[in-house]
Amino acid sequence: MTAVSLPPLDRSEVKATPGERLINGLVVLALHLLLLYAALYVSVKNELVELPTSISVRLLPMLEERKPDLPARPLPPPPKAVPQVHKPVQAAPVLAVETPMAAPATFVVAPQPPAPPAPPVIAPPAPVAVVAARFDADYLHNPKPVYPAISRRNGEEGKVLLKVRVSPQGAALDVAVSRSSGFSRLDTAALDAVTRWRFVPARRGDEAVESSVIVPVTFALE
Repeated sequence: MTAVSLPPLDRSEVKATPGERLINGLVVLALHLLLLYAALYVSVKNELVELPTSISVRLLPMLEERKPDLPARPLPPPPKAVPQVHKPVQAAPVLAVETPMAAPATFVVAPQPPAPPAPPVIAPPAPVAVVAARFDADYLHNPKPVYPAISRRNGEEGKVLLKVRVSPQGAALDVAVSRSSGFSRLDTAALDAVTRWRFVPARRGDEAVESSVIVPVTFALE
């Protein structure tokens, strides 16, 4: 027998193209998804319970249980009427009342004492008029105010009103300017003069009292 020589085995690996690799991957993925779906379907089908298609229900009225007829109880007899006994009403005894003796038709009134005389009405005393104090009496000899020389040269004129508080002895207790002349030198000259004046005090009846009086002092150039 002759030996048959075989050709040498080609061991080189044939590389797949990119398209073939993509197809192989999609086939493998499809097989895995199919197996997963089959497993889920089998597990869910075993757990499902088939329900009846429909159930019809009809409500029937309940039959009342009939109780056996019992004999009727006899009604109790009506209460007997109690006869009322009317007692005769006794009239209250009338007491005899003694009638008072009639008063006499005439009576005598005792004479009343005379009314006391009305007290005399005492009229309030009439108010005593107050005579104001005076400063123009001749016997007082009050000096006139000195006209300031500067006021003369400057032609200053005016009238000063002084308010003087006079004591019961006729002295000037307080002197103040009630209305100025407009010039301080004239006001000061009037104050200096009137402060040393004597006055006739005011009187209330025969009594000398303290009072106030307005003294006018006029400064005029001739």
